[in-house]
This record gives sequence, C-alpha cells and structure tokens, in this order.
Amino acid sequence: MSLHELIVTPFSYGFMQRGLLSAVLLSLSGGLLGCILVLRRLALMGDALSHSLLPGIGLAWLLFGPSTTALFLGALIAGLLTALGSALLSRLTRVKEDSAFGSLFILFFAAGVALISKLPTQLSLTHFLFGNILGVGPADLQLAAAISGLTVAVFAVFYRSILLETFDPVFFRATGGHGGLVHAGFLALTVLNLVAALQTMGVVLALGLFLLPAVSAYLWCDHFARMLLLSVILAVAGSLAGILLSYHAGLSSGAAIVLCLGVVFLGSALLSPRYGLAGRLFASVPDRRSETPKAE
Repeated sequence: MSLHELIVTPFSYGFMQRGLLSAVLLSLSGGLLGCILVLRRLALMGDALSHSLLPGIGLAWLLFGPSTTALFLGALIAGLLTALGSALLSRLTRVKEDSAFGSLFILFFAAGVALISKLPTQLSLTHFLFGNILGVGPADLQLAAAISGLTVAVFAVFYRSILLETFDPVFFRATGGHGGLVHAGFLALTVLNLVAALQTMGVVLALGLFLLPAVSAYLWCDHFARMLLLSVILAVAGSLAGILLSYHAGLSSGAAIVLCLGVVFLGSALLSPRYGLAGRLFASVPDRRSETPKAE
C-alpha cells in the first residue's frame, strides 16, 4: 500500500473530512481541559460528568423523539445540573465535592438507565453512547467549532486566573480571585465539550479524547504552557491516526482514536526519561511522580 493510499485516499470522502475536522476541533479544546482535569485530580469527576449526560438524552428522546437538537439540549441540562449541583452541595452542606459528584452521578446515571429502558428503540441512541464520528454533519461541526472556539478564547483571556486556581487556589482567593466562579466556569466548559463530543465520541469514550493526551503530556512536561501545547498536539495526532486506523481496519472510529491515544500514554509511561518507568529503572534520577508542572 502506497503512502497516498494510506493517508490521502481516505480523506477524499466527505464523511471522512467532516469526521477529522470534528475530532481536530474537539482536540483543541479537549487537550486544554484535560490538563486541568489531570492537574486538579478531577479525572474521575470528568468521567462522572460524561455519564451524567445519559438521563438528559433519555428524557429528551421520550419527550421529543429522535430530535438531535433536543437530545443535545437534554444532555447539556443534565450535565450542568450535575456539575453546578455538586458544587452547590459542597458549599452549602458538609458533603465534600467528590462525594457530591459521586452521589449525583449515581443518581443521574440510574435515572438514565431507567429512562432508556422505556425507549421504544435503542438503535440510534447507540450513536450517543459510543459515538459515530463518520456520521458527523454540518450542524455537529458548527457546534464543535463554536464550543472549541469558546474554550480556547476562555483559556486565552483568563489564562492567569486558570493558572492560579490550578496551582495555588489559596493564594488566588486571598488576593481577591473568584475561585468558585473559575471552578464553576471550568465545570461548565467541560460539560459543553462533552456535549459537543457526543456525536463524535459518545458518552462512554468522550473523556478519552480529553484525558489521555493530557496524562501523556504530564509525563513529559515540567511547565504548564508546554503541557497545554503538547496535550493539544497529541490529541490532534491521535485523532488523525485513529480515524485512519478505523478506515483501514474497519474499527469503530471513536474507539480507534482512544486506542491510539492509549498507546501514546502507555509509551509515555514506559519511555519518559524523567517520570516514566525507563527513567526509574535506567537513570539515576529521584522519583518525582508527585511533582506537577511549574506555572509560568
């Protein structure tokens, strides 16, 4: 097989071009958000948020049928209720935020399973569970472009606030920063990106596009800005490789993307000279697994 047939020919089809563009747009914003999830140890909360979208999808389907707009709005409302509800509970009661997240996640997920069991058909709904990146349409692209652009703009405008809230939230609040607002805004952005990724990656696999590039970049970088940049590059490269793999091997596109990103993560965990297994076994460097990238 020639290089042209391997890389160029698959993207002669419109559905492949739309799928790649959607994945690249989500990689730009997901790579940024994933770094905050990793550094603030919110990865499991991100997983809870992705699964909490399910009842919104199920309820919207029951009320409005297979309307894409209704399904996306239902998922968005369910995700925002989980994110902002858990933040509110943790501030107004003695329940910690992780416990509030876990409780609401279980409640919403159970409600989603119950609602889906009442649906007359589950065929089309599987696209929202596992994604259908090759079925991305113009409306999906517009949504991904809008939310990705919003996320990148927020990071550019509020970079200093995000930096301080991530590395030294106590100092940020002591100097007049609105840490709660920044945290709530970050959760809302995460929900928006998860909703935008429904058609591309689905509820189950969406977080993989955000988290795996960030964890890989974390193993190679000591500085926050470099970690953000590398995370985005890895997300874009993994999306391209995954779509090509799905085309040639006949695999699910969302799963292929996550598998490619997973290979990068495992390779980074093994080969990173300072923070990976190779660094610990073959180099005389101290164990620095607890270190975080430095603020710039």
